Amino acid sequence: MSPDVDLTVPLPGRHALRDRFLAFDSRLFEFAAERNWPFAEPVLPRLSRSANHGVLWFAAAAAIAASRSPRGRRAAARGLASLGLASLTINTLGKRSVRRPRPGLDAVPRVRQLKRQPITTSFPSGHAASAAAFATGVALESPKWGLAVAPVAWSVALSRVYTGVHFPSDVLVGAALGAGAAYAVRGLVPPRDPQVPPARRRADAPALPEGDGLVVVANKGSGSSNRVHALLDLLPRAEVVECEPRDLGVELERAAGHARVLGVCGGDGSVNTAAEVALRHGLPLAVLPGGTLNHFALDLGVEDETGLSRAVTRGEAVRVDVGRFRSPGREGVFLNTCSLGVYPELVRERDRFASKVGDWPAGVLAAARVLRRDRHPLRAEVGDGTHPLWLLFAGNGTYHRLGLAPARRLDLADGVLDVRVVHGGRRPALRLLAAAVAGPLSRSPVHAAVQVARLRLTAVDPGTPLAYDGEVTEVGGEVTLEKVPEALTVYRPLPGS
Repeated sequence: MSPDVDLTVPLPGRHALRDRFLAFDSRLFEFAAERNWPFAEPVLPRLSRSANHGVLWFAAAAAIAASRSPRGRRAAARGLASLGLASLTINTLGKRSVRRPRPGLDAVPRVRQLKRQPITTSFPSGHAASAAAFATGVALESPKWGLAVAPVAWSVALSRVYTGVHFPSDVLVGAALGAGAAYAVRGLVPPRDPQVPPARRRADAPALPEGDGLVVVANKGSGSSNRVHALLDLLPRAEVVECEPRDLGVELERAAGHARVLGVCGGDGSVNTAAEVALRHGLPLAVLPGGTLNHFALDLGVEDETGLSRAVTRGEAVRVDVGRFRSPGREGVFLNTCSLGVYPELVRERDRFASKVGDWPAGVLAAARVLRRDRHPLRAEVGDGTHPLWLLFAGNGTYHRLGLAPARRLDLADGVLDVRVVHGGRRPALRLLAAAVAGPLSRSPVHAAVQVARLRLTAVDPGTPLAYDGEVTEVGGEVTLEKVPEALTVYRPLPGS
């Protein structure tokens, strides 16, 4: 590696305000170098080295995700996404726009100095940016985890001045850029608020003391065994059946044969399968989030086993709408979304890599591959011609706070399909991304939205992929999407209970 400080470039001319600021910054650095920092010597240099290349933050994200809580997983993912954006910004723009040399080490005791000195430019601090980005991203999703991470992030930023590799202003500006990156990620993918208003009205559902009459089928593939066992501690008379993903449908059917309430633990695909069985048998559904995203459970207001157990024992439930799709030889239900076009291709690509690299990295890789193709999998007949479409999305209920993707619903029984279409054209993916960064997608000229109770599509090419709640099937000919109002009874803790 070669340094990115070009020593052949002449120094800038004198500027009174800038020179005064740099002199003050240097005095602060020398003041910090001359001070005795109690207990810092054995800690801060090691902490500074551990943050090289983001290693410390990847380890922290793994520890947070290991908590197995949906909010913890989302916090870890948001922290890493913020770190990635901050690192990209610092390395491509920040370091090359202000080519400031590193401070001299004469005033820094040798015991504090790093064994390998960085050779990149000093302004701004990449370590401070990464630390602030990760901590802010985590805190935006989970304030509790943010409080746990913040002292470590602060110490990493401080260590860069302590070890003599950065001026104080480098660290302050780097931290500000890192926090800004986290807020930029929040604009693209808004976090979920912990409190969600209930669906329209409370439903009649049996109260099950200690879970008597509840049968929960858990998908082992979601890695949520600890969650169902925690639920069993709270509801000792409930029955729990753990199964492989391929056996989920069969076990749900068996459970529905003798359960008063059908329960499921897994991701959105597992919940979709359970909802279809519950509808067929006329049973209420209890959902314990155990997957990666858990859109339905979190929009419903079920965060963990504690809230679900309280709702089941008290008989607290609501009625929610169900979406349904039909095509010759194919039909099914969806609780979250149904889409045709690019998104089903993305799901297929993600599933190809998920077993090798994990869900989140596979999703990023799949998005990069699909967007690079820049082709239009759908065509629509409008007026006297046929026009290309990039994506047709139908949400089961109105989605709010749009970023790159719909973030949340406030009402799961509003009676409408939230239909959004991205028109074709030249590089619609880039235009859609720009619109998402700027604000709601409805501002984009390539985007259209309408709310209806029923949508009929004709002349769909045979074999066109359709994604519903994370699963993919193939449709063709005429495709109908419609709402079934308040079709399903689902347990959830009610506000104020």
